[in-house]
Amino acid sequence: MNFHPNYECQEVGPLSNVDRREKSLKIRQEAAQIAYLKPLPEHPCNGEEQTYLGKDGQPNYIANFSKGLPHNHLGEVDRRAYQALLKALKSGQSEDFETIPLGGIPCSRPLTNPQAGLAFDLEGADAHALKMRPAPRIDGAQNSAEMAELYWMALLRDVNFTDYDRSYLAIAAAQDLSQFSDYRAPKVERSTQTGLAHEVTPNLLFRGDTPGDVVGPYLSQFLLKDIGYGSLTISQRQKTVLPGIDYLTDYNSWLDVQNGRFTSGDAFDTTRRYIRNLRDLGHYVHVDALYEAYLNACLILLDSKAPLNVGNPYRNSKTQMGFGTFGAPHVLSLVTEVATRALKAVWYQKWYVHRRLRPETFGGRIHNHVTNAAHYPINEEIFNSSALKEVHSRYGTYLLPIAFPEGSPTHPAYGSGHATVAGACVTVLKAWFDETAPIFNPVVANDDGTELIPYSGTDASKMTIGGELNKVAANISSGRNASGVHWRTDFTESLKLGEDIAVSILRQQNLTYNEVSNFEFSGFDGSLIKI
Repeated sequence: MNFHPNYECQEVGPLSNVDRREKSLKIRQEAAQIAYLKPLPEHPCNGEEQTYLGKDGQPNYIANFSKGLPHNHLGEVDRRAYQALLKALKSGQSEDFETIPLGGIPCSRPLTNPQAGLAFDLEGADAHALKMRPAPRIDGAQNSAEMAELYWMALLRDVNFTDYDRSYLAIAAAQDLSQFSDYRAPKVERSTQTGLAHEVTPNLLFRGDTPGDVVGPYLSQFLLKDIGYGSLTISQRQKTVLPGIDYLTDYNSWLDVQNGRFTSGDAFDTTRRYIRNLRDLGHYVHVDALYEAYLNACLILLDSKAPLNVGNPYRNSKTQMGFGTFGAPHVLSLVTEVATRALKAVWYQKWYVHRRLRPETFGGRIHNHVTNAAHYPINEEIFNSSALKEVHSRYGTYLLPIAFPEGSPTHPAYGSGHATVAGACVTVLKAWFDETAPIFNPVVANDDGTELIPYSGTDASKMTIGGELNKVAANISSGRNASGVHWRTDFTESLKLGEDIAVSILRQQNLTYNEVSNFEFSGFDGSLIKI
């Protein structure tokens, strides 16, 4: 073969370097313009910060997040410390954040990253361009229903999901939650002499309300099945904590934790087990990487050669397959890429808009109210719940039993970081894979969680990829609720926020591809989303 040293290699392609540079600039400008033209939302809160006043007529912040700041003997925040927090949030100056008084002297848990809510991003909608509806108020019926659910979750932590239909506690929980006037969770419709009634059943307990959540077993297949991770096969047997151990059920430890004191760790089981109950699920979400469950789901779907969304340009190609675009490397990075954007968006909502108190703090309000140590404007329905009697019988207080030794994190409750990331990551997976494809050979954990056994429910044939993706988002989010650190609306409203973030990123990225794609998939509310 003759080699000609004077031969110059020429690149090939539809654009010259100059044209490519110009088009790259245009795409970046168009993406920025899309973000800029997004309508500016209002950011209403529920008004509790200004509504509830102390005896001196000044706000007492009894319904707002204050964990880690100094508190009095009732667990009510020191007003000057809370106002120092507000000052820092308003100014955004780093030095103001450094002067916020903390309560856990000599060792305090620091506040978790309030400045993240002020970060800008170069992809997707700006964090401040998205919104969440106001959180329920403590004087409203919805808040009472959500708190009753959390008490029942705590009481049922060690009952296996597969035993709910025959557990006296689960039956009692379903009956109690059915009595609340504003419990917004899955229910069945039943005819009565006076008309139609909507009731919670044991098998519907603690489920999400998105399509697929009530089909099949409680736990998503993506939290049970083996994960193909390159040359490795990873079993989803988990490190779990021992049953029957709950925290912050005595008043002194509860008050110490409100002030930000450090606490000791969990007691662990020596046997690894598949997730079978809320305690197992709670430990998973105590230590997980926030996108972990969805990266695992992606690997499971890729390993099983799950069908792609019909809008994927390579689904029916006879000559090409996706890789860097619309292939496995693309989706594996994209499903995690959206997580940090989701966190910035929800951190803005947490710190700069809502500042909702954590359930553990509200449990202290209930305890002090019932024992006449203080009186608060709490909706009366919670005091009629049989869950309160069960908790007091078991623990001797009305405090919410918490699964984590340290209680909740040191950032506000609404919205949930786990749930916002869940909404974003699952949205990417529903855009990528055919959500209508069936789930084959569904499984559940056996009684002691040491093996997987076939799921034989009558609805097994109705389980789909989309339904199980929605369900894994609900499972992870509800695991945080079951541990006592979040409310139901922290979960349900945050899924929507995460979905909005992911959709904005998918739409901007769609500008950059040479391929023509047209994704359609269902949102968490069942509506059709088009990319």
